[in-house]
Amino acid sequence: MIISLSIIAITVAYLAGSIPSAVWASRLFHKIDIREHGSGNAGATNTIRVLGWKTGIPVLLFDLFKGWLAASMPNLLDAAPAGSEQMMALQIACGMAAILGHVFPIFAGFHGGKGVATTFGVLLALHPLLTLTCSGIFLIVLLISGYVSLSSMTAVSMFPVLLVTLFHARSVIFIVFSVIVALAVIITHIPNIKRLLKGEEKKFLRRKKE
Repeated sequence: MIISLSIIAITVAYLAGSIPSAVWASRLFHKIDIREHGSGNAGATNTIRVLGWKTGIPVLLFDLFKGWLAASMPNLLDAAPAGSEQMMALQIACGMAAILGHVFPIFAGFHGGKGVATTFGVLLALHPLLTLTCSGIFLIVLLISGYVSLSSMTAVSMFPVLLVTLFHARSVIFIVFSVIVALAVIITHIPNIKRLLKGEEKKFLRRKKE
């Protein structure tokens, strides 16, 4: 029974992650494919830049929600003993399935976004307080630098560090997962890192000229 519920949960998590909110919103409301504009990324940041806040914010919230829902699903289905390492493993598996779905969505030709917002949703379900702490780090770096890419990499890199040092996590699988997530986000941002080093990265927040 537990195995059946696990398979169902992981499958549904992938399908939920595969819902390409940015692609569908851009096609439905603006008659374009967001992947053909701006950075070419099917995510909230590119959607806000190209199509504005009214389209971008709902996309951001939906991508967050599908990550949170995926990681919460094992608890909702009572697929494993609450608080057990087995439950944590299943939550992480579902979260990874949702992130994979966002990056390689079956409903959008397997060409999606980088999965930062969906990853945030997953982490929010797994550890709300730490995730909100890292959100504060993200905002501080964004306000100082203006770069979403740098802010995302900094915040996600601090997650495993704070998980061990400040929150004293004991779940080995959670710690390993947090490190993998941090590395994955950095790897997907390699093009951004190259642009940052060259001074070619576009700022999300720009100061108005006087």
